[in-house]
Amino acid sequence: MKLGLGLPHYSDEATPDRLVTFARRAESLGYDSLWALERLLRPVEPKNAPWEGMRPPQFYANVFDPIETLTYVAAHTSTIRLGTSVIDALFHVPVVLARRLATLDHFSGGRLLAGLGQGWSADEFETANVPMRRRGNGFAEFIEAVQAIWGPDPVSFQGRFYRIPPSEVGVKPLQPGGVPILIGVLPQATASVERAGRMGLGLHPLIYDWKSFEDQLGLFRNATPDGREPGPVIVRVNNPVTETPLDEADRTPLSGSVEQVKADFERAAELGVDYVMWDLTSGEVPYEVQLRLLEPLMAAKPE
Repeated sequence: MKLGLGLPHYSDEATPDRLVTFARRAESLGYDSLWALERLLRPVEPKNAPWEGMRPPQFYANVFDPIETLTYVAAHTSTIRLGTSVIDALFHVPVVLARRLATLDHFSGGRLLAGLGQGWSADEFETANVPMRRRGNGFAEFIEAVQAIWGPDPVSFQGRFYRIPPSEVGVKPLQPGGVPILIGVLPQATASVERAGRMGLGLHPLIYDWKSFEDQLGLFRNATPDGREPGPVIVRVNNPVTETPLDEADRTPLSGSVEQVKADFERAAELGVDYVMWDLTSGEVPYEVQLRLLEPLMAAKPE
């Protein structure tokens, strides 16, 4: 099992120097990946939320762009993989995003993982001038267009939402076959999970409880075409690693004390999880503290 960390690239404390210091330390400690997310804005009076009662956290008000952030980090590291967790694909144009990701893949020496999501914020969809009803089929078509762009020239794509006339489109990703694509999904998602399996892509779920996560894994693997290996499962953990144990009734998987996380490793490994990545910038526990607490886990992770 591989372990990754979200970069401290948002909140008022995010600075270029802090990003470099964090990235170099994570690489020296042997972490496998670093991740950056995308937020267009933090609405003052949000129209909706991914689940009841959730309000966009204050640190969403100040977020460095994920591609520029990872490009900057790529220039200051050499081996650690770099991922987007996630970019909201529908706020972009396929050919523009595909070329930007391919460029980053070259600048990083082929270290990129592309986590893409449908988006959930009605305010962000309005700002991007994209209807929310484009989620689903429009998201699947976006990915198909990106894969076509990363394929051999001349590229040609004719879909319901996106069209590309026969053209030469470069650069192509450095990684053979293109940058690995992961589909980011919330705990209640079903259609997106099945879509990831059906399209042979990786799954990047946000984990909040074991039951919904195990249900998602079942859907994902059952949707994978016969004779094809399911894509990688890279779990995102938004809740912190803590100095003292958390009450089990309130604790989410792979969060809490070092001992609690160690115990969860075994269950995650049995379920076939390939990667676990933590977002350390939740604000509840300073990320420097979480990074220190995570260090012993590097030796405890399942092979």
